[in-house]
Amino acid sequence: MSNVIIVGCGRVGSRLANMLSDNGSNVCCIDKNPDAFTNLGRNFNGTALQGVGFDEDVLERAGIEDCDVLAAVTQFDNANLMCAEVANRLYGVPHVIARLYNPDHERSYMQLGIDYVCGTSLVAEEIFSKAVVGRGSHVETFDDIEVLRFSLDLSHAENPRSIRVFELEHDHEVRIVAFERADGSSSSIPTGDSVLYNGDTVLAAVRQDLIPAFSKYILD
Repeated sequence: MSNVIIVGCGRVGSRLANMLSDNGSNVCCIDKNPDAFTNLGRNFNGTALQGVGFDEDVLERAGIEDCDVLAAVTQFDNANLMCAEVANRLYGVPHVIARLYNPDHERSYMQLGIDYVCGTSLVAEEIFSKAVVGRGSHVETFDDIEVLRFSLDLSHAENPRSIRVFELEHDHEVRIVAFERADGSSSSIPTGDSVLYNGDTVLAAVRQDLIPAFSKYILD
C-alpha cells in the first residue's frame, strides 16, 4: 500500500484521488480552495487538506515524510513545478509527477529531471493518430514510425486462424514488439517463430507510409 499526496482537487486531481484510493493507496488531497473537495464525492476514502501545495507545513501535515508518490495537478504550471521541486529536493519523495499545460516547457522539465504529463500533447497526439492512422490505438510517434496497439485481424489471410511473427514482419516491414492472447491468458515479447492468433492484441512499430497496406491486419 503506497502513500500518495495529490496537489490540486479539480476534475483531474479528484478523479486521480478516487482511482488511487480505490486501488488501495492512502491518499491525501491538497487544495487551497475548500470548495474543491466536493469533487471527491461521498465515497472517497482518503483525506482532504486545505492549503498551498508547496507550503512545507501543509506538506508535512499531509504526511510527505512518508510519501511514496506526489502528483501536482493544479491548473498552473508554475505551482506544479514548485510542488515538484519541493517534494523532490527537500523531502526526497521517490516519485514526483507534475501536470504540464504548456508543451513549450517540456524540454525544461526533462532537463530538470521532473516526471510530467502534458495533457495538451496527449490530446494532440491522439487526434493526430485518429486523423493519420485511422485505425488501431496510437501509442507513440518516433519521427516517421508509429507504435500501434490493436487486435489482429486475420480474416482475409491465407490462414485465418494464425500467422508467425516473421511472416508478418518480413512481408510488411513492421516490427512486432509484444502481444497478448485474445483471452488474456498470457503475454510475451515474441521471437520470429512466435505464433499470433486471430484476435490477439498486438503492439507493433509501423512506418507511417506503410500503415495503409498494413491496416488490413488491424481489427476495426
